[in-house]
Amino acid sequence: MTGSAVTGIRPAGTRALLVELASLADVTALHAQLKAHPLPGQVDVLAAAATVLVRFAGRRETVSAAAQIRALDLTHAELPEARTVTIDTVYDGGDLAEVARLTGLSEDAVIKAHTGSSWMGGFGGFAPGFTYLTGGDPVLNVPRRNSPRTAVPAGSVALAGEYSAVYPRESPGGWQLIGRTNAVMWDLDRPDPALIRPGDHVIFNPVRELVHLTTQETQDRAASDLPATTGAEGMGSLVSPASPREERASSEGSGSPHRAREAEGGSAALRDDETSHPNQGDQSWLEIKAPGLQSLVQDLGRPGFADLGVSAAGAADLRSARQANRLVGNPATAAVIENLFGGLEVVADGDTVLALAGAEVPAAVVSPDGSRDRPAPLNTPFALLDGETLTLGTPFRGVRSYLAARGGFAVEPVLGSRSTDSMSGIGPAPLEAGARLPVGPVAGTSPVGAPEPGALDALGDGRTPTELRITAGPRQDWFGPDAAQALTDHTWRTTNESNRIGVRLETDPEDPEAHPLSRVRDGELPSEGVVAGSLQVPPSGLPVLFLADHPVTGGYPVIAAVVPQDLPLAAQLPPGYPVRFVFVNPDTLAPLSPDAAAALFPEGTP
Repeated sequence: MTGSAVTGIRPAGTRALLVELASLADVTALHAQLKAHPLPGQVDVLAAAATVLVRFAGRRETVSAAAQIRALDLTHAELPEARTVTIDTVYDGGDLAEVARLTGLSEDAVIKAHTGSSWMGGFGGFAPGFTYLTGGDPVLNVPRRNSPRTAVPAGSVALAGEYSAVYPRESPGGWQLIGRTNAVMWDLDRPDPALIRPGDHVIFNPVRELVHLTTQETQDRAASDLPATTGAEGMGSLVSPASPREERASSEGSGSPHRAREAEGGSAALRDDETSHPNQGDQSWLEIKAPGLQSLVQDLGRPGFADLGVSAAGAADLRSARQANRLVGNPATAAVIENLFGGLEVVADGDTVLALAGAEVPAAVVSPDGSRDRPAPLNTPFALLDGETLTLGTPFRGVRSYLAARGGFAVEPVLGSRSTDSMSGIGPAPLEAGARLPVGPVAGTSPVGAPEPGALDALGDGRTPTELRITAGPRQDWFGPDAAQALTDHTWRTTNESNRIGVRLETDPEDPEAHPLSRVRDGELPSEGVVAGSLQVPPSGLPVLFLADHPVTGGYPVIAAVVPQDLPLAAQLPPGYPVRFVFVNPDTLAPLSPDAAAALFPEGTP
């Protein structure tokens, strides 16, 4: 296997490459090579069904990497040592009968085909601990459900297309559910958090009921070299009746999101009802009196774990988070509070230096007895004295405010970051009333910064469109030249369904000529890596602009990507705001002419 295994390299934004390969074996080899020997500036690498996504720190490294990847000799790639993982499974899934109908088999025959298959971990994605398994009996190739479930229980064993998988936590999903297990698929306390890694051999062992094991017992049991179970002969029918509600609730995990987050390694801020923390010495705290709609701890994120299904996360508006830290003299990596739509109230336990950046929001400092208040400035450091309360009103421009404290917020890091990932549930729990955040010691001698101008002038007032610069691809060949015109010649509007995962867009009702994007290719795109800023186009033709907590892989074609320099602006877009896209040169960011933009879109293959 040599560099000829690379069949194509496509740009994925300005700082990533999507490498197409001839086979899954080639994908595995290239992924292993780049993990063992990273290229200059390489930030992350993610294997998928037929591609490897490689992200870089800057544009220069991205441009030079294409030739380096083509020149790699993958013949002697160092593949990780494969293990055998056994998954005890009760086959009573809600879609077992439908899978039997689709395959023309009996339910017992479906179980026999699933347990008798030589499954292998192919690649990660979708969620931490979710591993796509390949090598199944071809008869089990079934489509996804027509109507996805809004909540698939943790431990569900499922089929979709040529793949099988186990859902590591409760999440939406459209796969066909055929069984359930209590194996712990993701545990940050293990050296390898994911139970199944790419290259591992996986055996599904049919059982009538599940024995509830500790995390360590699950790991030891799953990683043991047990003989393969060959099928259902001699066991009678393995189709179990519906289990008691108590057993199902126990096997599918805790009903408490907070407990589930702690089990996955999340570190919630301390609460008054958990531990009393009187101010001691120079230690300062901020107590959350009211979190508003949403308040999260964020930093610059945790890149480098995409192959485990973990997105980089981090502040949605990195520019404002950096600015808030700079104003109080913190390093850029310090943790801040990201608040959505105001309403945040914090009380100081000890004197603290703070700064607010991001959304333009009215803010005030209220005295301990509530008898007086003073305005809290934006983009300027200020003091919050012991017992005083900082309150944020409703933003009049932008949606996300960033509150930094000199010394940073000293919550426990998870996978090297203090960020909350709303997609995977990794990191500190969302802040609630009563939570107390410790302020860390001041590192070094960096001085408090001078006042700075805000960074939201380009956001507009909601009447004129906000302009976002984009580069084409990686899947623009799924759309014809008309799509380039439809994307850039008309105004789009943000919807109220937007969040940290992505900004959902709709056509502007005031533009009668605006219309959804249409494809020139049919069928499904194999799952592949995506980057923040990707404009993914589902069958509706209405793009979704991925933000910080986006899934690491996607199955819809990405027509273009917003340049990283404009992502902070995208993260500040309120619902109902008009947006226009402009194609630019990926090296200079200069706007392209309409003809040059249309030339980026080949006709495709209908």
